[in-house]
Amino acid sequence: MLLEPDRLFPVEPSSRSLARALYESIADLPIVSPHGHCDPSWFAKNERFPNPADLFVIPDHYVFRMLVSQGVPMADLGVPRVDGGETEKDPHKIWSLFAKYFYLLRGTPSSLWLEHSFQEVFGFDEPLTENSAQAYYDHIDAKLATPEFLPRALFDSFGIEALATTEGALDDLKWHKMIKDSGWSGNVITTYRPDTVVDPDAAGFADNVRAFCELTGEDPNDWEGYLNAHRKRRAFFKSMGATASDHGHPSAVTADLPKPEAAGLFAKVMSGDFTAQEAEQFRGQMLTEMARMSLDDGLVLQIHPGSRRNHSDPVAAQFGRDKGFDIPGRTDYVAALKPMLDAVGMEPNLTIILFTLDETSYSRELAPLAGAYPALRLGPPWWFFDSYEGIKRFREQATETAGFYNTVGFNDDTRAFCSIPARHDVARRSDCAYLATLVGTGRLRESEAFEVAHDLTYRLVKEAYRL
Repeated sequence: MLLEPDRLFPVEPSSRSLARALYESIADLPIVSPHGHCDPSWFAKNERFPNPADLFVIPDHYVFRMLVSQGVPMADLGVPRVDGGETEKDPHKIWSLFAKYFYLLRGTPSSLWLEHSFQEVFGFDEPLTENSAQAYYDHIDAKLATPEFLPRALFDSFGIEALATTEGALDDLKWHKMIKDSGWSGNVITTYRPDTVVDPDAAGFADNVRAFCELTGEDPNDWEGYLNAHRKRRAFFKSMGATASDHGHPSAVTADLPKPEAAGLFAKVMSGDFTAQEAEQFRGQMLTEMARMSLDDGLVLQIHPGSRRNHSDPVAAQFGRDKGFDIPGRTDYVAALKPMLDAVGMEPNLTIILFTLDETSYSRELAPLAGAYPALRLGPPWWFFDSYEGIKRFREQATETAGFYNTVGFNDDTRAFCSIPARHDVARRSDCAYLATLVGTGRLRESEAFEVAHDLTYRLVKEAYRL
C-alpha cells in the first residue's frame, strides 16, 4: 500500500487504538462539501476528464507552486498563460515532469492527498516516480475512459452527499441549470460570490456594477438600487440551490454607516476617484449589508479574509490570478468586525462563518469572538493550514474557548476533484487523533468522543450550512 493504515494517529498505543476506533466509526459517513471551487460544468456535461495532467497537475496550485518554488517553469507544467506566451500542451510531458519532481511534495498534505487518490481511486500500490510515470499515466488515462470514472460516477463513488461550487454575481449559472434539468440525483449547488461587484479595487469594478444592475433592472447610480440588485441575484442563486454567500476580502474590516454616508461612498467608488481607505470602508459596509440580507433570505455568510493575493506581479501578468502566489497576512478581527457585530452579532438566526490565514488569531481573537456572539461560527483551517498540523493547531487553540459546537465541521475548498475524499479523510483522522488525546488526558469521556467525532464529520456542517 502507498499509505500507512494508521497514518496521522497518535504514536502512544492506547491513544492510537482509540483514534482508530473513532475513525472507523465515521470513516464511511457521507461527504458534505459546502464550500469549494470545483467546475460545475464537469457534472453538467459529464464528459471524461481529458488526461492525468489535466486532472492532477494543471488545476492544482498546491502542486505546481511547490515545483515552481524549486525552479520548474510554470509554463512547462501546462499552466495556461494570459499574455499569449507559449505553454506546454503535451500532457505526457507535463506528467513526466510532475513525476520527476513529485518527491518535492514529501511531508506536505499534497503528498497525502495525491497518494490517497492514487491508491483509493486508481488502485496503485507503488509510489509515483520518474521511472513509474508512464505506467501511472497509461493506467489513469485508461481508467478515465471508462464510465466508472466520469464525473458523476466519481461523485457517487466518493460518497458525496452535497457539493457547493462558487460562482460570481454575474454568472448565469447555466451549468447548474443543466445539472438540475438533467435528472441526475447528485446534489451540486452554487454559492453567491459577489467580490467583483463589491470590491472597488477589482478590475472593471464600475463596469461590473453597471452590468450587474442592468441584469437585475436596477439603477447603477442609486445606492438602494444597487442593494436591490444584490437581493435579486441572491434570490436567483437561492433558486439554484445556494445556501451561502462567500466574501474574499483583503481584510476583515466591516462598517455600518448611516444611509446618506453609505450612498455617498457608493457614488464615490463608482466614480473611480477614491482612496484605498474608502475602498476598504466600502467593502466593510458591504459585509454588514450582506449580513442584514442574510437575516432576510437565510443565506449563510462566509468571510475569507487575509490573503495577499497575486503577490508576484510578473506571475500575475503572465499567468493571471490564482496561480499559487497568494500569501497569508496578519488579520485583525476584534476591531475590524465590531461594526457588523454591533449591528447583527447577537442575532441567533444569522450564521457568519469566519475563516483565517492568520493562525495567531485563533486563541487571541477568533475563539473568544465565536465563544460569545450567537451569530459567529469558526470555519475550519483553510488553504495553507488544511493539513494534519493545521487542524491540530486549530483544535488546540480554539476548542478551549469556543468549544466544538461553535465550529462548522470541514470544508475542502478545492479545485482538484479527486482530492475531495482525500482531504476529508485527513480531516477525519486529524480530529479523531485530537479526540483520542482528550480522552487519554481525562478531558473527554470516551462515549462523548464518539459523539463529537460524528458531529465534526457530519452534523455540524449540515446544520451550519442549512443543507
